[in-house]
Amino acid sequence: MGFEFKYIVESIPSLLAGAKLTWYITILGIVGGLALGTVAGLFRLAGTSAVGGESHGIFRIVSYVGQKFAVGYIELIRGTPIIVQAMFIYFALPMLIEVAFGVKGIRFNALTAAVITIILNAGAYMAEIVRGSVQSVNKGLVEAGMAMGISRLQLISSIIAPIAFKRAIPPLGNQFIISLKDTSLFIVIGVGELTRQGQEIMASNFRALEIWSAVAVCYLIMTSVLALSLKFIEKRMKTV
Repeated sequence: MGFEFKYIVESIPSLLAGAKLTWYITILGIVGGLALGTVAGLFRLAGTSAVGGESHGIFRIVSYVGQKFAVGYIELIRGTPIIVQAMFIYFALPMLIEVAFGVKGIRFNALTAAVITIILNAGAYMAEIVRGSVQSVNKGLVEAGMAMGISRLQLISSIIAPIAFKRAIPPLGNQFIISLKDTSLFIVIGVGELTRQGQEIMASNFRALEIWSAVAVCYLIMTSVLALSLKFIEKRMKTV
């Protein structure tokens, strides 16, 4: 039984549908994870010289609480496999909500659970990328900004953020690609992404060589598109 391209051609519509869903989960995960990771990463640095030193008044309390939550969140997510996180959110989280708050009938569909998982997982790793990028900013620039009497928000948005963002692009790009590939793990909760589509096609025609080769090529194309897009952004940022 040789390699026959006709089976790949026949599977293209289903694989494209799976790829579309993969992109949907990935993009939502990247956007949500970047927002969550930025907040968690900054809270992780709250009170340090990297973001202007100690806060005062109520902001000191907020910074302290936020830092503890950020540390706990990052360590929890990085210390557990993403597949366990997905199954917990899909199967166990509704039960936890019912036990803790007495709210019954809550149920996440597979797609919602997948998106939440990617956001939480990517956000934890992006938080560490943000932390490292902010810490890499020259302390002299931060001290100069503080000496000028600008607010902490202006210090972060006008001085720290532009430099840190440029330095964060390569590691963030790597995390984006990892998140895209991690979507394949959601086959365990029944999400019809690319890997699930490949499994269903293969189960119907038993052409494992052709189908999994096609699935692999699809992932390679998607990760290449993402990598090239990030390289373009990185080059544009260097010229700014």
